[in-house]
Amino acid sequence: MQTKQLGNSDLHITSVGYGAWAIGGSGWQFAWGAQDDNDSIGAIHRALELGVNWIDTAAVYGLGHSEEMVARAVKGWSGPKPYIFTKCGLRWDAKGNPQKALARDSIRREVEDSLRRLQLDVIDLYQIHWPPEPDSPQLEEGWSTLADLKREGKVRWIGVSNFDVKQLRRAKAIAPITSLQPPYSLVNRAVEEDILPYCLREGIGVIVYSPMASGLLSGAMTRERAAKLPKDDWRSGDPEFREPRLSHNLALVERLQEIARRHGRSSGEVAIAWTLRNPAVTGAIVGARNARQANGVMRAGELRLSDKEINEIEEFFEETAA
Repeated sequence: MQTKQLGNSDLHITSVGYGAWAIGGSGWQFAWGAQDDNDSIGAIHRALELGVNWIDTAAVYGLGHSEEMVARAVKGWSGPKPYIFTKCGLRWDAKGNPQKALARDSIRREVEDSLRRLQLDVIDLYQIHWPPEPDSPQLEEGWSTLADLKREGKVRWIGVSNFDVKQLRRAKAIAPITSLQPPYSLVNRAVEEDILPYCLREGIGVIVYSPMASGLLSGAMTRERAAKLPKDDWRSGDPEFREPRLSHNLALVERLQEIARRHGRSSGEVAIAWTLRNPAVTGAIVGARNARQANGVMRAGELRLSDKEINEIEEFFEETAA
């Protein structure tokens, strides 16, 4: 699998990385429902077997459980050790409700907790998960703390997630930004207008999340399955999984499946490959809850869409906007 340099770092990452959000399991606000831990380990191992060389997680995923599962999977892996990326800035209360927290002491506690759960001496990429409220000085406090952690050797490189251009500029004035992690898919293209061009100009690496729109574009989501999503799956309340948006999105999947069939691939792989065709994008975070799912999507980075196929996808939006 080909690799690209991530921003200003010495990390050369595969175009697809393993996303560990769903393997955090249920019991918290943004869970994907119940998850079998053995399936999680199998999914990570299969992704690594296919050549993936980085795993993205976060402290808040499963309230620490995702990081623990990543550690178990990596400990049981005999091949080259993958890069481990995680995030800070979301702390949870006694009821499991996450809240933004970028105070210096809070982040310092978080990094020690993540190092312990991940069984690491140093984290390869440490990211602020969500920016604070607009104009809050906690952005500067939090980013300065990450810069200190990098100087101290607790983390190798530092990045941000879900920042807009104004917030990126504020952080960049304090310390260089290795990477941005924004949502990006055919269902959510908001970053195309100014965020991706800014990152490309400034040499900030971009690792996009939810390139399959949280499974909506995978080809496995149907109208019936969307209607039966359990209450402990956050997607059950997402407007993209409900009418009137659902019908539009499933029609988009049909267009992607037409292209996928020519390559012997899935619609999810086409959706991922579409995000990777943007020159600002270094890599895409792809989740899988078991080895079978990993088989179906982790090779998306090898798929190259032609200009004709890109145009076919764009034509869908022109037709449905009419």
